[in-house]
Amino acid sequence: MKLSKLYSNNPELFETVDFISGLNVVMAEIRLPENKNKDTHNLGKTTLGRLLDFCLLSGRDKDFFLFKHADLFKDFIFFLEIELLDSSFVTIRRCVKDASKISFKKNQVSHQDFSMLSDQQWDHFNIPFDRAKSLLDGILDLHSLKPWEFRQGLGYLLRLQDDYKDVFKLSGFLGRHVYWKPYLAHTLGFNADVVEKFYKKEEELKEKERLENTINKELGGSIEDISKIEGILLLKQKDAEKKQNLLDAFDFRTEDKNKTKQLVEDIDECIATLNAERYSLNQNKKKIFSSLAEEKILFNPDEAQKLFEEAGIFFQGQIKKDFQQLIAFNKAITDERRVYLLEERGEIENELTRVNAELNSLGRRRSETLSFLSDTDVFSKYKQVTDELVTLKADITSLERQRGFLHRLQELRSEIRALSEEKGHLQSQIEKDVGKQNSDPTSLFSSIRVFFSEIVEEVIDRKALLSVSPNQQGHLEYKAEILDDSGNSTSADKGNTYKKLLCIAFDLAILRAHLDKKFPRFVFHDGVFESLDDRKKKNLLTVIRRYTDLGLQHVITLIDSDLPIRYKNDSPMFDEGEVVLLLHDEDQQGRIFKMREW
Repeated sequence: MKLSKLYSNNPELFETVDFISGLNVVMAEIRLPENKNKDTHNLGKTTLGRLLDFCLLSGRDKDFFLFKHADLFKDFIFFLEIELLDSSFVTIRRCVKDASKISFKKNQVSHQDFSMLSDQQWDHFNIPFDRAKSLLDGILDLHSLKPWEFRQGLGYLLRLQDDYKDVFKLSGFLGRHVYWKPYLAHTLGFNADVVEKFYKKEEELKEKERLENTINKELGGSIEDISKIEGILLLKQKDAEKKQNLLDAFDFRTEDKNKTKQLVEDIDECIATLNAERYSLNQNKKKIFSSLAEEKILFNPDEAQKLFEEAGIFFQGQIKKDFQQLIAFNKAITDERRVYLLEERGEIENELTRVNAELNSLGRRRSETLSFLSDTDVFSKYKQVTDELVTLKADITSLERQRGFLHRLQELRSEIRALSEEKGHLQSQIEKDVGKQNSDPTSLFSSIRVFFSEIVEEVIDRKALLSVSPNQQGHLEYKAEILDDSGNSTSADKGNTYKKLLCIAFDLAILRAHLDKKFPRFVFHDGVFESLDDRKKKNLLTVIRRYTDLGLQHVITLIDSDLPIRYKNDSPMFDEGEVVLLLHDEDQQGRIFKMREW
C-alpha cells in the first residue's frame, strides 16, 4: 500500500499532488521577509496529512477544518489513488457535504483522474461509511494487520505535529489501553491475542467488582448471613401462613388463645418485672436524696471554745486545730461522696425514664390485646389480623429482596474469584511470551529494536533502546530511550527534538521489519528536520534515502529554513522529481488551497 495521487473536483482551488514511489518532499518556502521569524505559516504542508487521513476514512469531527469551515469546503470532493500490493490501484472518493458516503474504483493504471466519472462508472458508489471501511479493508488486503482494521495503526503512518509527543501513544489514542496496546504488541511481534484477552478480562473483573460494591450499598449494612436471612424468612412465612389460614377460616379461637398466652406469659410478666425494677430504682433514688440532705457537719470549734471558756475549762489551741483539720477532712470526704451520689442519681433517673417508656409501650400492647380478647365484633378482629398479615408480608418481601441481593453477591464473589484466576493465568502467559521474544535474537521484536537503534545511532551517534516489559499489574510498558556510552539510559529522549527522532526511527523500523509481509509501505512525517542541527539533518536524510531504496515510500514536509546551510547556497538537497508539492507565502497561489486563510 502506497500513496499514488491526491486531487479534487476543483483543481483551480486545490493543487493536485502526484506521489512517487520513493522520497516525496512537501516544501514550504518562506519568501516574504516579514514571515521569516513566524512559527506557523498556514501554507498547507500539515493540511496535506489531514487530507490524506480524511480520504482514508477518518471519522467525522466537527473541529476538522473541512467541517469547521463548511462554507468554504462544502462543495469539494476529494479523490485519493492508492497503489495496492499487487501493483493495481484503487481510487477512494469522498465528498465533504456527505462525508458518510464513500465510492471506490479499481484500475490498473496509475495517476488517473476520475473526478468527471459518472455514478454508474464507479465500482461501488456512495457506500455507507461503516460498510465502506470494511470494503476498503478487503481491498487493501493488509493481512499482517489482522484482526485489526487498517485504520488502527494509521497514526504511525501519518505522524503530524501532535503525534511526536509520545513514541507509542498517539494523539488519537485517548481511550483505555485496550484500544491500542494490543495492536502495538501485535505489530512488534508479541502475542497480541493474549494481551487483548488480558485487558478484556481485567475490564470484566472491574465491572463485577463495581456490581459487588453496588449491591453492598443496596444492602446498606444489613444482615449478610444468608443462613440467618433464610431462617428469619422461614419463620415469618410460617406465621403469615397461619394468619392467612385463620382469615380464610374466619375462626379466631386460635388467635384468642395465642393472644391470651402472649398476654399472660409475655406482657404481664414483663410489666411485673419492670414494675419491680422501677420500685427498686425509686427506693434507691429516695435514699440518695436523703443522703444528700444529711451531709452537714454541725460541730463548730469556735462555738465549742466559747462554751468551754464559759464553763471554766481552758480549750487548748492545739485541740481546736485538730478539730478543724478533722472537719476539713470530713468535708473533703463528704464532697467526693456527694459527686458520686449525684452521678448515681443521674444514672437512676435515666433508667427510670427507660423503664417508664417500656411500661408505657407494654401497657398499650396489653390494652390492645385485652381489647382484642374482649371484642365480640368478629369483623374488628378480622381487620386486626389482616393488618398484622400485611405487616408480615411486607417484612417477607424485604427479606426476600435481601436474600436475592445476597445470592447475587455470592455469585459475584464466585465470578470475581474465577476471573481473578483467569486474569492471573493470562498475565503469566504475557510474561512468558515477552520473555521469549526479548531473548530470541531472531524474533520480529529483536529485528525492530536493532533497526531502531541503528537509525538513531546513524543520526546522532548514540545508541537507543526499544524495550517492552509487563509491569506488576500485567500491563505492557513500552519504552524508547537514548543510551550513553556505558549503555545507561539518559534523559535526552525527554526533549522534543530527540523524541521526534525516536518517533521517526520507530516508524521506519516497524515498516522495514514488515517488508516481507502484507503491510503498508508508506509513512508521512510532518516537519521532519525541525530542531535538528545540520549534520543530523544530513544523517537523517541518508537514512531516509536508504529506506526508500528498500521499497518504502516516505513523505516528508519541511520549511526551506530547515534545510542545511550548504544546501541553501549550493547544490539542491532533493532531486527535482522528489519535490511533489512546493508551497510559498507570496500569495494565495502558493498555498495548498488557493484561497484566503481560514
